[in-house]
Amino acid sequence: MRLPFLLVLPLALAACSLAPEYTRPPMDVPAAYKEDGAWKPAAAALPDPGKWWQAFGDPLLDRLEEALIVDNQNLKIAEAQYRAARAAVDAARAGLFPTLGLSAAASRGSTGSGSSTGGSRGITDLYSLSGQAAWEVDLWGRIRNGVDAAGAKAEASAGTLGAARLSAQALLAQTYFQLRAAEAQTELLNRTVTAYQRFVELTRNRQAAGLVSALDVAQAETLLNGALTQLADARLSRAQNEHAIAVLVGRPPAALALPAGSGLPAVPGAPALIPSATLESRWDIYSAERQVAAANAQIGVARAAWFPVLDIAANGGFRNTVLSNLITTPARFWSLGPTLALTLFDAGARSAALTQAEAGYDQAAAAYRQTVLTAFQEVEDNLVAAHLLMDESVSQQAALAAARRAREIAENQYRAGTAASLNVIVAQAAELSAENNAIAIWNRRMAAAVQLYKNIGGRPLADRQAAE
Repeated sequence: MRLPFLLVLPLALAACSLAPEYTRPPMDVPAAYKEDGAWKPAAAALPDPGKWWQAFGDPLLDRLEEALIVDNQNLKIAEAQYRAARAAVDAARAGLFPTLGLSAAASRGSTGSGSSTGGSRGITDLYSLSGQAAWEVDLWGRIRNGVDAAGAKAEASAGTLGAARLSAQALLAQTYFQLRAAEAQTELLNRTVTAYQRFVELTRNRQAAGLVSALDVAQAETLLNGALTQLADARLSRAQNEHAIAVLVGRPPAALALPAGSGLPAVPGAPALIPSATLESRWDIYSAERQVAAANAQIGVARAAWFPVLDIAANGGFRNTVLSNLITTPARFWSLGPTLALTLFDAGARSAALTQAEAGYDQAAAAYRQTVLTAFQEVEDNLVAAHLLMDESVSQQAALAAARRAREIAENQYRAGTAASLNVIVAQAAELSAENNAIAIWNRRMAAAVQLYKNIGGRPLADRQAAE
């Protein structure tokens, strides 16, 4: 009766846990974003959170994003890391259960009998067949806290995978729109080069007629060659962005050729975003919070090192010197009993491990809060960018229209002989600069829109409810 009682008692004690009760680190979350004002045009319809890029209404971008999810190599790395983290949970959980083993052995040797004057030594055969069982009773929750830590790390790895997927999707969208901006600049500069070539020809004809000097021709040629330089740079940008897109979707650059677009697409309105929803849905915040939970469980593991470890071991089988009589009652042996071990002196190693675990928790909590603050800053930055760049786009379009009128007036006056060629050159350069600026502003607006819509593509609601 005594032995079963000693075996059952540890099971009752195994409900203990020395880890602190876990709560998510508190954060002051504003009710609304500061830059999310009444100026913002509402988005026509929010896309599927898993396909947030559909808000941009570009079928080619949709196909590229779908290919990225399947073939992006960085995502494959993150997915493999997540599978490894899940395997680590299974490995930690295995410590909660007994280990079983089976062994068979045969040996032949001398017993060492006989006299020093040459007596015969006994040769003995020994055969054995045995099974072993061992179990560490998790009295103080060391193993279970280890399982909790591994599980939280696996969830953090899932968050890392989700964040990597979102970042890759956003990078693809931004690169795609940079490519479209480079195409718009290329089309603009092609038109500009054609116009400048006509102006150079006109200036040369006027020089031949004695109406202008060689200086006017040199100035016109300078403007033309400057436009040709910008054209080559725009083509380079388009090619490099296409190569980057190919790598993002898991293809060599030679295997992807994107058709030219038909103008710059419209910038979608900013989506409705709430700070509390951002806190719950962003993968990077979720990953950082799970790291805090893992660090909290690790404190329980460190505390358990101060208490004794209880192992229960069992061993049984058969041992005989005659193989044919191995599995018989006389050859049977067995043993069963607990072992209690406690470290009495370790020169401060356990204290240091506990201090390290507590510092790890503080570090993870601070990293979580910093991730939240950075996320809020990112949203605020892109909200204000969407607002002010929209105003900037309106004023830039007005500046472009004025520059275009000034260039037309200067060219007409030049043909009529009432204005110098320098006036035309200045007006042409101003128009080119204004249109280039308009394309650059459009590109920045699209980048801000991508970052805002990226926040929609967070953790699915079902996943959040399961975690709660």
